[in-house]
Amino acid sequence: MKSFVAGVGMTKFEKPESREWQYWDMAREAGEAALADAGLPYERVEQVIAGYCFQPSTAGQRAAYELGLTGVPVHNVNNNCATGASALMLARQLVEGGASECVLALGFEKMKRGALGGGGTGDDFSTSPVARHYSVMAAAHGFEMSPPTAQIFGNAAREHMELYGTTAAQLAAVGAKNHRHSVHNPCAQFQVDYSVAEVLASKEIHRPLTKLQCSPTSDGSAAAVVVSERFAAAHGLEERAVEIVAQAMTTDTESSFASGRCIDVVGAGMTRAAARLVYDRSGLGIEDVDVIELHDCFSINELLTYEALGMCGEGESGKLVESGATTYGGRWVVNPSGGLISKGHPLGATGLAQTAELVQHLRGEAGARQVGGARVGLAHNIGLGGAAVLTLLRR
Repeated sequence: MKSFVAGVGMTKFEKPESREWQYWDMAREAGEAALADAGLPYERVEQVIAGYCFQPSTAGQRAAYELGLTGVPVHNVNNNCATGASALMLARQLVEGGASECVLALGFEKMKRGALGGGGTGDDFSTSPVARHYSVMAAAHGFEMSPPTAQIFGNAAREHMELYGTTAAQLAAVGAKNHRHSVHNPCAQFQVDYSVAEVLASKEIHRPLTKLQCSPTSDGSAAAVVVSERFAAAHGLEERAVEIVAQAMTTDTESSFASGRCIDVVGAGMTRAAARLVYDRSGLGIEDVDVIELHDCFSINELLTYEALGMCGEGESGKLVESGATTYGGRWVVNPSGGLISKGHPLGATGLAQTAELVQHLRGEAGARQVGGARVGLAHNIGLGGAAVLTLLRR
């Protein structure tokens, strides 16, 4: 059974505490936008998958109740930074499995200012769900005072530089590209065009990563209405519906930890495995993809993902971004939204915001940032701990 995204919506992503709103306010805004985009009332929704990381238990119900009190099941999902795509995947599985014909995937996050912590209790990282990941990093690189997520990705960047000759300017080119893309995205947290030199000159967070190569903490919400082929036909939704062609989630294996390298600990292997599954299930390859929204929580992760998706050979990602192959006029347009680095990163909403961006491009509705002739889009959402979710969409 096929599944389709019939409607998408999102709020503007904003710096925490910049607006007086609660998580249910932002969820209502995104949910209503997605339903309006699909042309459906909330009463048509049969189940809700709510994704978030920092709100309390059953926050999904509190958010969904803003859309209506219909008594439908509400499921709460937390999968770290991959939460939004995990909610979408569960919605798709419910539809394709025949349990429901119209499911709302709703992601939201109200965050605190400052760097994201390590997930432990207080300063005790031994209680963190990613303690095993940090222990690999500490054994290879030590543990410093900079933000832990920046450390583990920064150390992955150092490894990539030592192994393949990747340069600081190539890493900065990711940040410059994504900030440039976000200028045309009214929902992006930042809309400023920075040069590679300006990215390099910004405050160092953890060598070699500077502030303009790191995703910020953000408030925001995004949503998608997932329907069956039969439901789409019955409600006249076929013209604008976008098919979920294939989807896969992978988690860590022994290889994530055995090498002792941060490159493996931060999920490159999970992404590579998920890509193989999606390509096999769809019969499509990276050569068929036009537009990509990938998880650039830090600039190095965009480069690692190029390699894991098969866009270039191992160690060649720095040259790929430098060549212009991943921006307008190149082979692919990667993160036309501005990505996590510039659009923002409210954890529970990120994966669904990627879906919203791709759906707009595949419909030809992305305005000034439209990728011309886009027919196939790929979303990549990853969380340490770990989960990698890949979603292939086609119009």
